[in-house]
Amino acid sequence: MSFIGGLTQDEIASRLSMSRVKVNRLIAHAHREGLVRVFIEGTPHECVTLEDRLSRLFGLSGCFVAPTLDEEASSLPIDTLAVAGARVLHYALESGRARVIGVGHGRTLAAMADRLPRQPRHDVKFVSILGSLTRNAAANPFDVIHRLCERTGAESYFLPVPFFADTVEDKSVLMAQRSVRHALDMAKQADLVLAGVGEVHADAFLTSSGMITQEELAELVRQGAMGEILGRFFDAKGKPVAPEINARAIAIDLNDLHGKEVIVVAGGRSKPQAIRSILATGLVTRLVTDEATARAISETR
Repeated sequence: MSFIGGLTQDEIASRLSMSRVKVNRLIAHAHREGLVRVFIEGTPHECVTLEDRLSRLFGLSGCFVAPTLDEEASSLPIDTLAVAGARVLHYALESGRARVIGVGHGRTLAAMADRLPRQPRHDVKFVSILGSLTRNAAANPFDVIHRLCERTGAESYFLPVPFFADTVEDKSVLMAQRSVRHALDMAKQADLVLAGVGEVHADAFLTSSGMITQEELAELVRQGAMGEILGRFFDAKGKPVAPEINARAIAIDLNDLHGKEVIVVAGGRSKPQAIRSILATGLVTRLVTDEATARAISETR
């Protein structure tokens, strides 16, 4: 009655013989449960300009820049990024062009999953494209995929192994496991890949979650690492660094990303250099970010 019929809350209360307070509470509950999601069509002129600029700079096939509220400009605009990412994924699912979707991890992707509208898509498969065991369960890949499957009823596949193996030899043993091989084979078939971007500094999520050690961080800094995607680190020019650490990442081979639509959802005050580093690799086809971050990326040298 509210979102389809266009009735006011007073009109709904009268028709259903209930209080206006209860109507308001039920509508709020529908929002919380993902039964109703609102996407605003149209983009401010400033955001369109930034989208065009970033697409030209990095050869992207598409870019979505969400307006940033003033109070978000100095922090991680996770709500803005989550809604923007959910909109992009929603349209991809609605169009039917993505049947197998590879999923990375991170706080932003986890929040994005929470904001995805409920839509039955039993013909879709979500698969983890990197190790799922991290110390912060709120952002591990399995949890993100679990949330996505709750929203869509899709099938899910995840990698029950660490993000980084302790040694290259340990990685070989883990990669030989049947369940790991099956998930990675499924990941290679992905039509669409959703990933976040990691930073390389002491306060970054990679270090605070324990995914890399302080010793590894120091080595990455020494080698000029600026950004991370799917467990691989790159310098400011998008060139791979720290080959030993990269070799221990349990994830889809980056060569398998070629020919796929690779969407990065990332933003925040501390992210521009890391995002620019990853965009310079040529692996990313589309970027979803916020206005303040987009402006910083376009100005970073």
